[in-house]
Amino acid sequence: MSDFETSRRGVLGGAALGLAATAAPGAAAAQAGGDSAPSLRDPRSAYTSTPFPEQRQPWPALASKMTPRPDHGETSYCGSGKLTGRKALLTGGDSGIGRAAAIAFAREGADVAINYYPSEEPDAREVADLIRQAGRKAVLLPADIRTQKACEEVVRKTIAQLGGLDLLVNNAAYQQSKADIMEISDEQFVRTYETNVYHVFRFSKAAIPSMPPGSVIINTISQNSYDPGEDLIDYASTKAAIQNLTRGMAKQLAKKGIRVNAVSPGPIWTPLQVAGGQLPDKMHEFGQDTSLGRAGQPAELASLYVALASGEATFSTGTAVGAHGGKGFP
Repeated sequence: MSDFETSRRGVLGGAALGLAATAAPGAAAAQAGGDSAPSLRDPRSAYTSTPFPEQRQPWPALASKMTPRPDHGETSYCGSGKLTGRKALLTGGDSGIGRAAAIAFAREGADVAINYYPSEEPDAREVADLIRQAGRKAVLLPADIRTQKACEEVVRKTIAQLGGLDLLVNNAAYQQSKADIMEISDEQFVRTYETNVYHVFRFSKAAIPSMPPGSVIINTISQNSYDPGEDLIDYASTKAAIQNLTRGMAKQLAKKGIRVNAVSPGPIWTPLQVAGGQLPDKMHEFGQDTSLGRAGQPAELASLYVALASGEATFSTGTAVGAHGGKGFP
């Protein structure tokens, strides 16, 4: 079987999983409400399609200072007990996609630890408050995860404070957009790999010995894994590496009863974009070329992480689920 066919089958399985997760509440409502009209939301207008204003923040940037503020599902995500009793660790959990997943995990019944860069403390405290409001335990673990020691320490503290670990989301990323390869310094290239790829390997390796059968690892990749943006060649290559790690780890860890999957976002409105992720004077173009005519919001990915983490998805491993507005892979 070719790599394309293998990926295609995995993606279709993942897509069906996401559809099942989103369809279940509607099906239950239909049974309870008889012939009541379904609740439909036009994806073209679900969130703003207005071009984002030009803005910059020093890396790593804060979601609380973005205009407009991203939607992480703070007021919209409703849980249904899919992750009751689970113990989760998310890197990059203070903002963006990691924040949306952390909120969803807590509202689905999981205790949640989040790692983040120390200067992102204000955003992280907001997430902790939301986790606690959901009645779950929140653990804040600030650290620069570019070293093996830092990665291992975060995992150790998570296990100690949550009393175990069965759900790991490797999501943290560094992204700087450059129009020419000659503008990419060796320091930037190394930092991008240390943050994006090394931490996936190191966090996973540190966590696996404590993860019981039924545990799940979810890695955040990107549509750039398949179709690299010309101004993101270092970042895109790291996401391709993580995609490959996901598939290889899934094959190996199946023997331990641990599933490994990935979520592949397209253009999503997160602090990465205002901290150097977009070329100067190009912010207004961000997400405008998708089939839906807009960028995505972190909240739109939360249910995908929940679906892959859930015990209902026991046959899904080594797959990637896309959320890219219709223009991208998988």
